[in-house]
Amino acid sequence: MLGAMIPLPGLHVIFDLDGTLVDSEPNYYEAGRRLLARYGVADFGWEDHTRFIGIGTRETLTTLRTEYGIDAPVDELLAGKDALYLELAGASTEVFGQMRTFVERLHTAGVPMAVASGSSRAAIGAVLAVTGLDTYIPLYVSAEEVAHGKPEPDVFLETARRMGAEPARCVVLEDAPPGAAAAHAAGMRCIAVPYVPATASDPAFEAAELLFAEGQSAFTAEAAYGWLLGGAGAGTGS
Repeated sequence: MLGAMIPLPGLHVIFDLDGTLVDSEPNYYEAGRRLLARYGVADFGWEDHTRFIGIGTRETLTTLRTEYGIDAPVDELLAGKDALYLELAGASTEVFGQMRTFVERLHTAGVPMAVASGSSRAAIGAVLAVTGLDTYIPLYVSAEEVAHGKPEPDVFLETARRMGAEPARCVVLEDAPPGAAAAHAAGMRCIAVPYVPATASDPAFEAAELLFAEGQSAFTAEAAYGWLLGGAGAGTGS
């Protein structure tokens, strides 16, 4: 059981979405694989996909377009991938169990929350709706709404602005090094939960204020909430 309800005045929590709150990477991989197959790319594998975890969809497609010599405009690729992803996400999107518990705990404690993601607004909204997380997190910002995606701090700073929060009072949860770097560039603290545990030694993660080095298998709502309270026993999570 999580500790007694203790207020966290002035604190705001910002979640990355994909790989942090929800295990959407399999759907993003499959959407990308199907999209690239339409343009004659038959050998796009999971390892190819993992290079782009934490990078915005537009930036990812811009790079893939160049690497594979695809003539189609980036906007066409983006629309195609969004359509494929929304179909897959609407059928099945898994919320990490301890993350849902953490969100519910923060909601009970009255902590304002938001999502800041590299995905499109349509994709973010669809995932929050299908998982029921929109009940707790109505505010979300897409990197498409700012000048630069992660690892630049733009999306986090814009999210804080919309929340009416000072960056120094924001805590970000992230699963990828570009996101952790973006959080620190924004002047925010970071709870890092690597989607790929092998990346836990990345400098961006090692600089995190709280690191669950083994990823989602190590993350607990109790440890994260205890750290927010500054209580003893929260540990490092690693």
